[in-house]
Amino acid sequence: MTRRAFLRGTTGVGGLALASLLDPTLLGAAATGPASVPGALKVLHHPARAKRVIYLFQSGAPSHLDLFDPKPLLTRMTGEELPPSVRKGQRITGMTAGQPVLRCVGPAYPFRAVGRNGMELSEQLPHIGSVADDITLIRSMHTDPINHDPAVTFFGTGNQQPGRPTMGAWLAYGLGSENANLPSYVVLVSGGGGQSLQARYWGNGFLPGNYQGVQMRSQGDPVLYVSNPPGLSADSRRSLLDAMQDLNRRQLGILGDPGIATHIENYELAFRMQTSVPELMDISKEPKDVLESYGAEPGRSSFANNCLLARRLAERGVRFIQLCHRDWDHHGGLPDGIKAQTKNTDRASGALVRDLKQRGMLDETLVIWGGEFGRTAYSQGDISKTNFGRDHHPRCFSIWAAGGGFKPGIVHGKTDDFGYNIVENPVSVHDFHATMLHLLGVDHLRMTYRFEGRDYRLTDVSGEKIGALLA
Repeated sequence: MTRRAFLRGTTGVGGLALASLLDPTLLGAAATGPASVPGALKVLHHPARAKRVIYLFQSGAPSHLDLFDPKPLLTRMTGEELPPSVRKGQRITGMTAGQPVLRCVGPAYPFRAVGRNGMELSEQLPHIGSVADDITLIRSMHTDPINHDPAVTFFGTGNQQPGRPTMGAWLAYGLGSENANLPSYVVLVSGGGGQSLQARYWGNGFLPGNYQGVQMRSQGDPVLYVSNPPGLSADSRRSLLDAMQDLNRRQLGILGDPGIATHIENYELAFRMQTSVPELMDISKEPKDVLESYGAEPGRSSFANNCLLARRLAERGVRFIQLCHRDWDHHGGLPDGIKAQTKNTDRASGALVRDLKQRGMLDETLVIWGGEFGRTAYSQGDISKTNFGRDHHPRCFSIWAAGGGFKPGIVHGKTDDFGYNIVENPVSVHDFHATMLHLLGVDHLRMTYRFEGRDYRLTDVSGEKIGALLA
């Protein structure tokens, strides 16, 4: 045997060296796995405040004007034309560009002061209001895209064009997992109608496939295709997997293709998940008072159930948990649309923050709540007491965060009297990403991945940590 053939063989020094670089669970086909899986960052850039993220993504873009950013003047001017000096000739979508008059329309429901600092929130958010002292409300977010898909892509990946890794994939890659028996990035979906959810919204982009989000379901099989087919026992499945993994390891030792390593790792994780996931997804054993606090009902598919599952996932060391709740795209049907969606999401959102805090987990768990952009100060279509709509508005919108080192109980940033332009402390999507990464112990400039000859990062080529948001 030549030296080259020996080194390329799976039983040679080359194969052993390659195996040592892989997850330890790959070295033995029936290994139970370590307690955690390390990420690409062997050492954090600085001490972390947070260990994990729960991202409550509200698909379709909730109206900041109806929920988080009260505008008394806008209310008084309802029905009057939006002053041209406010719009300043800025781009609007084709859905309202043809309207002869852009008429102002005030918030659908009154606001009230909550918390020690008098944070003003819609009366439709009593449960989020009850944790106002624990949240950081950012009223000065802004983004670049004006339509849904590029805006969701931009907030998730730092770029409008599909193909880059999402926030969760970056964190799974950089920080690894605290639990080898569960994915480091999990996705839960609720709601119906509105904008469709693309799988790439939790995709790995150009990172290896084991960093993509794994969608779990609260009804039926928790994860598609993980359960054994009818008639196949766990022992038979293990024997089949062992034989396949042996072939994969042989091919990996010869080719050194990282894609094969990803397949090996994913198959092993799927086998381990057969034991860990069913118990995780069964919320029926939660105490009655916990179920009631969330408004969760075992066996249902709902945002409330998913919030409770998010806490359970966080307890088990999942790094990034993304909840996607649909149907916030209110081009019409207001004010009832706001009332329906706050009924679906407010109680569980507040309960999640309280539950994490009571369990001593909020300090190390970063909770994010928000959509992809805001809504217009003017109505799309006619205005009546029972029906009006709001178009897309990227120039300012509101999101909130809790825990993980964010400064609690504050309002950051300010918009003008129409909620149309930012007048104080703007926060870009890249700035928010940089701040989030900082709280997780990561310098956004230093966590990169080389792809096609270029070093990429989540914040692309901009972004600054916003020190005023930090506790």
